[in-house]
Amino acid sequence: MNSALAFSRLIGPACGLGLAALLCSSTTHAGDFDIDLAQLQELSPAPGTVIAADGLEQYKQVLDPDLAELIAQGWYALTVGEPMSFDPHPNFVAATAQYGALTQLGDKPSEILNYTAGRPFPGDLSVDDPRAGEKLAWNMRYAFAGDSTLVPEMYWGYRDMRSQNLERTLMFTASGMRYMYRHVKEPTPEVEKNPYAVYGAITLEALDPTDVEGTKLLIYYNSDDNAEEQGWTYVPNLRRVRRVATTTRTDSFLGSDIMIEDFLGYTGRLKDMEWSFHGSTYVLLPMYRHDLIEHSATKARHYDYNFVDFTGHSGCFPKVTWQLRRAYMLEGKPRRDDHPLSKRFFYIDAQTSLPIMGKVYDRAGALWKILIGGVAHPDYHLAENRGSGVPMLDSSAVIDLQNKHCTTLQLVTITNPDDVKQKDFEPSALNVGAR
Repeated sequence: MNSALAFSRLIGPACGLGLAALLCSSTTHAGDFDIDLAQLQELSPAPGTVIAADGLEQYKQVLDPDLAELIAQGWYALTVGEPMSFDPHPNFVAATAQYGALTQLGDKPSEILNYTAGRPFPGDLSVDDPRAGEKLAWNMRYAFAGDSTLVPEMYWGYRDMRSQNLERTLMFTASGMRYMYRHVKEPTPEVEKNPYAVYGAITLEALDPTDVEGTKLLIYYNSDDNAEEQGWTYVPNLRRVRRVATTTRTDSFLGSDIMIEDFLGYTGRLKDMEWSFHGSTYVLLPMYRHDLIEHSATKARHYDYNFVDFTGHSGCFPKVTWQLRRAYMLEGKPRRDDHPLSKRFFYIDAQTSLPIMGKVYDRAGALWKILIGGVAHPDYHLAENRGSGVPMLDSSAVIDLQNKHCTTLQLVTITNPDDVKQKDFEPSALNVGAR
């Protein structure tokens, strides 16, 4: 039983006895952002439990089945952490209460109407709702992640899983900004000038090694999901800015295992996927306190911060703790005939609406890659992030099971800093300072 849908049956109508029955017993919550820590602690393996190949069977009901198979092969041993609440900023919670009931879906696929702020579609989703998948996709897209983000240091490790060698390491800097639906940092609720009519933007710049140095990428999220996708890249050896075509978003980015479309879970248009909701589950996900995990020896240059380490087969797995979370299961099937994937699958954390773990399948329907996003609690991170309510993405891995290769990411993230400016997200800024 190695598919996500088979996993959902473990807590479906035929729940069985023991832990599986307990997992079925509670489907209502006091609020969208409340979690029952006492129940999670009862259902979860004890903190500190190491789930390895030996003794795996008793924990399968709280593991993604494909991850469980990798553990069974001896590729990874997972350590369980204490469940904890990742409360969003009070402004986001208040906006959800005020505006959540007003948001609607339009007649077009994944068209959203009357969205103002907060979570677009609060409340539990139903598998009987044929458009629940679209609603969940919009909750994912507009999840609370701060109004601006700075990643001053990020390291991508390219790893060959056959030789178990680290092939190369690339260093990047990155940033992100919301133009609309801002909740905390002025100006709110949106910036004054938005000539490209975007909801938000992300930018990424390669700093090292020299063969990629100066490569810059800018991706816009349109406020109108039906508009043509907007993105640009600066290619240093050509000394010019080029538009990122829709088809190139599914190419390998700089020789890694990551597509541009994979960034932050999914950066494509929601209308380009046929979304379906496969219910909720309780599953171990890599969410943790950064101050309690074993760090790597690599320290950030300008911050009191050591990066997340990696472990397991070829060093492809974040060396973090995994806690039991309630998660929604979301599937997206591309509408484009020439798309290299047959589907994407996500575990969307129910409290934060973030895609913590995902899987992608090739055109033949076979599992191709596993995507793991390690998320740290902001109150136990850098001082700048405490009280922000923004879950901190500070580790990630894309594991290509077919080609036996992986790309690991270590990053230090700062939310709502003062030095992220709108001018940094103009296409004209991509070649500023270029040699």
